[in-house]
Amino acid sequence: MKFAVLGGTGLIGAQVVRNLNAAGYEALPHSKSTGVDVISGEGLDAAMAGADVVIDLTNSPTFDEAAPEFFRTSMGNLLAAARKAGVGHFVVLSILGVDKVPELDYYRAKVLQEELLAAGPVPYSIVRATQFMEFIDAVLSWTADGDTVRLPATPIQPIAAADVADAVTRIAEGAPLNGIHAIAGPEVFTLDELGRRTLSGRDDNRRVVTDPTAGMFAAVRGDVLTDPGAHLAPTHYADWLS
Repeated sequence: MKFAVLGGTGLIGAQVVRNLNAAGYEALPHSKSTGVDVISGEGLDAAMAGADVVIDLTNSPTFDEAAPEFFRTSMGNLLAAARKAGVGHFVVLSILGVDKVPELDYYRAKVLQEELLAAGPVPYSIVRATQFMEFIDAVLSWTADGDTVRLPATPIQPIAAADVADAVTRIAEGAPLNGIHAIAGPEVFTLDELGRRTLSGRDDNRRVVTDPTAGMFAAVRGDVLTDPGAHLAPTHYADWLS
């Protein structure tokens, strides 16, 4: 099989491409750096020519109110090119709990992406993953102030990027689900607890203060970013951190 991996040079995409090629398939990475632009449509027809499966791992450059238009435009261009090329399976990576936090612009944008895919002309699979362990540094930086980091006690179930890439690879190899496959890390933490563990594991002397109003995840209520029924990945946070 031939795979076209949009966003194939990024954190997840590069690993998916490597996984698929190691399994004996032909997987080609596509991104702006390779001459493919999902917003203008430049290079899309060539990228999808002969592809059996398209994997969309592209992302909006912002998390604000501009994100919905990014996904509206990119999905329109990608689905049109995929239909033209006769693609038989379209895979998208999304977020676990994405449909339960309408207060967040970015989450609403990802829901729109899922809806456009489901209503489109190509059989599809959606992989919903919990927050990546690799993003913890960004989360800490959002509310860092001197020696203090403020974080809400939002429950999350972090997953390693390598485990996400493995799951995307498995789903892309199989038949279209025309539905959702949920994946999560093996442990649930509150975000403030995860921040303390991270700083301690790195001998970082900054202090985490629990603040229910701090950062993007302050808008999340309850445990919507966790799912005990999701397929659990093997990597534990302490092992990843070390």
